[in-house]
Amino acid sequence: MFLSGTFEGSLGWYPQMFTAWASGAEPDSRAFSLPSWTNTHLYPGGATDPEILRLKEASSDDFFMERIEGKPSPPKGLVFTEFRPDMHISAVEYEPGSPVHLWMDPGYAGAYAVEVVQVRGEQLCVIDEIYEQGLVTDDIIDVARSREWWPDVHFGVIDIAGTQHQAMAAPTEVWLDKTGLYLSSQKIRINEGTERLKGWLKVDPKTHAPRIVFSPRCHGIISEFGSAPNPFDGQTKAYRWKTDREGNIVGEVPEDKYNHGVKAMIYGLVDRFGYGYIENRGRIRVKRWV
Repeated sequence: MFLSGTFEGSLGWYPQMFTAWASGAEPDSRAFSLPSWTNTHLYPGGATDPEILRLKEASSDDFFMERIEGKPSPPKGLVFTEFRPDMHISAVEYEPGSPVHLWMDPGYAGAYAVEVVQVRGEQLCVIDEIYEQGLVTDDIIDVARSREWWPDVHFGVIDIAGTQHQAMAAPTEVWLDKTGLYLSSQKIRINEGTERLKGWLKVDPKTHAPRIVFSPRCHGIISEFGSAPNPFDGQTKAYRWKTDREGNIVGEVPEDKYNHGVKAMIYGLVDRFGYGYIENRGRIRVKRWV
């Protein structure tokens, strides 16, 4: 089936489908974009044609990206505008024998997110994900045990709320009792944690590769970044700032929803690497893993 069209406002199913197919999130589908300057009959100079340059000068970045370059412009108010599907989504696979980290956020009303991470040199590879609604910790553990990477699970991090009882045993207690896995936890400052993840989304100046990549299987967190539809209902449900009618950001913290995979990553990054800067400390805390 061949589909063609333009990204009107980068909302709805079409730009979502394009982004998912172009990133490799859907292995049996492909998407390609043709910028206007590939039509050399209308623009003989290609990308440097005078008319193209005039349009770039006269248009907003979003308009030029959508209408001329043929790329979806990120939805308004995204928290993580640094995430790029073409750079941060990669077909990383599980490497047997390498330690596996489980970073999780047991979202009670949204999603129980478990991000599965392996460290490879200077790069973090999110090789898999458990992202479910309506399942309790016992169910999530059963899912985890069925995955091929389970024998190499050595470390775990969870939201501080996972240590608390909510009319049932605390998730940390259930994980420890059923699997023997101790889950580290600490209270995270949301904006500082967000900045930590944004820093990891940058390209490593030494390797010229992204410092963190996600498998296309990680549908939940990719949807939170705004680069795929929500896996539960197919709608656009990205982690966003609160905005007014004109699209201006209001408030000092993002809306606390559609962020369970993101928060799981933040908990893991801060637990292992700290916040990335020194704040009223005489010494730098370093966590070492054996």
